[in-house]
Amino acid sequence: MKQTPVALKSLANGQSGIVERIELTGATKRRLIEMGITPGTKLTVLKRAPLGDPIEILLRGYSLTLRGTDADRVFVSEVGK
Repeated sequence: MKQTPVALKSLANGQSGIVERIELTGATKRRLIEMGITPGTKLTVLKRAPLGDPIEILLRGYSLTLRGTDADRVFVSEVGK
């Protein structure tokens, strides 16, 4: 049974997920896709800023920092730690 995708923002530090969908539009969605956040991509949450925003993730061999509002619109299937 396939699990329900969760927002990237809800993953804990060290937790990984596979991108299922991006619920953004326009330039923001295009920018995320250009940076490698595409469906099927595995990513891992590395750490968060002290107040929880932004979030640093690891994907495709490099780290990327995302705003919390953007991370809240990227949905992933959890794959654990």
